Amino acid sequence: MYDIIAIGNALLDTEFQITDETLTATGLTRGNMTLADLDAQNELFATLSQTGNQIAKQAGGGSAANSMVAFASLGGQAFYQCRVGDDDKGKFYLNDLKASGVSTDASFAIDHDGTTGSCVVLVTPDGERTMQTHLGTSSQINQDNIKFDTLKNASWLYLEGYLAMSPSITTGIMQLRQFAKENGIKVAVSFADPAVVKFAKSGLDEMLLGGVDAIFCNLEEAKTYTGTTCQESAIKSLGKLAGLVVITNGSEPTLIANQGDVISVPSMNIDKVVDTNGAGDNYAGAFLYALTRNHAPDLCGQLAAHVAASVVAQFGPRLTSQEYQAIKMKVLG
Repeated sequence: MYDIIAIGNALLDTEFQITDETLTATGLTRGNMTLADLDAQNELFATLSQTGNQIAKQAGGGSAANSMVAFASLGGQAFYQCRVGDDDKGKFYLNDLKASGVSTDASFAIDHDGTTGSCVVLVTPDGERTMQTHLGTSSQINQDNIKFDTLKNASWLYLEGYLAMSPSITTGIMQLRQFAKENGIKVAVSFADPAVVKFAKSGLDEMLLGGVDAIFCNLEEAKTYTGTTCQESAIKSLGKLAGLVVITNGSEPTLIANQGDVISVPSMNIDKVVDTNGAGDNYAGAFLYALTRNHAPDLCGQLAAHVAASVVAQFGPRLTSQEYQAIKMKVLG
């Protein structure tokens, strides 16, 4: 039995610490994710090498996967549905999930003819992350990669917004949504990235069709999706689509609407933002962990804020299991 079943893109992250000038030279949009084919990604690696940038960190990534690692490391039971290639990257990715306490099923996840997706994460001195993603075989994720039986006894289904860019999974998501509805399983959707809202809004619309139980997004994503200009208006509009809406805003307070009641939860003060990669993913994973333990939304937000603050204060999108546990003891006891 699992607390939460998630589905998302499986990506091996390669992170670089770069200058603003180098980011400008790449032509990528600051703070956004850009899809690319393998040739374009190889060109980016060559550009970074020519400018003297060295790989700072390589690890398993993907938005929903980061959320599930946080959820499992805090003590929850999580299962991750994904698609990887039958290659060294894919083996590394699945082993990394297992080591983090996240369950999966290789017989559903492995595409023997495909290559595992990869993401280049560029971190500038202000800590902002900019990404270029080659989805690889993850771009063809479909219902055959979903182990539907795992959802039977779960409490939550978690959908990653990036999947809105993969038409192949549309049928699978609709089947998951229908199964969840028939079995009283709650559904959460993370918008994941401003680029998703800008370029795949119709896919998000399909994910949210008929309403969901929870939406996680940041302020830029919320305003873009709703066409509003402020956090309060955005949360009111999103509240028509979900009973629980969580809108983060960097170092500013997070707004949480629960059945129309809106509260503000302060972010944690940190000395220096090192890397924002994975901050929102960890916020959602930590929030859902506390929620599945029947904590009130304000305490869920406090745990999530502590976890996200620790993530952005270090390099890389995930903490160690010991760090997650220490934060849980501090906030929840």
